[in-house]
Amino acid sequence: MAPEVRLVGDNVEPAVIPIREALDKSVEMGLDLVEISPDAKPPVVKIMDYKKFLYEQKKREKAMKAKASKVTVKEIRFGPNTDDHDYEFKKKHAEGFLKDGAKLKAYVFFKGRSIVYKDKGEILLLKLAQELEDVGKVEQLPRLEGKRMTMFIAPKNKK
Repeated sequence: MAPEVRLVGDNVEPAVIPIREALDKSVEMGLDLVEISPDAKPPVVKIMDYKKFLYEQKKREKAMKAKASKVTVKEIRFGPNTDDHDYEFKKKHAEGFLKDGAKLKAYVFFKGRSIVYKDKGEILLLKLAQELEDVGKVEQLPRLEGKRMTMFIAPKNKK
């Protein structure tokens, strides 16, 4: 513990004083003496209401958490031989999801021997990405993982 400290705070003029005097001032004001910067020469202490400080800090963190955006991921599933009408129907839904601010996970699911059509699946996903480029941007290009070919599309930021 240092013999002298730099005292700061509301209703206190900044000064370098002995630690005992700083403690007496804080007791006299009915507040707490809090060490702000222990590494400084001399250490910096502040007279404040510590419980109130903690309460306000918790309130600020809660407000920041409420403002943080929650990302939802919507999935759209295709088959390698998806018909044009089904494709258009699902594309319209995908467009709606992106406009609402959700990320899109589009995937082609290969059943049984349909894995031989993986080029069809990739073409389908790339076509979807191209047609949705005005509302979303591709985050991950089509990638085959087991029996699924997956692609992620994120919504474009609104201006």
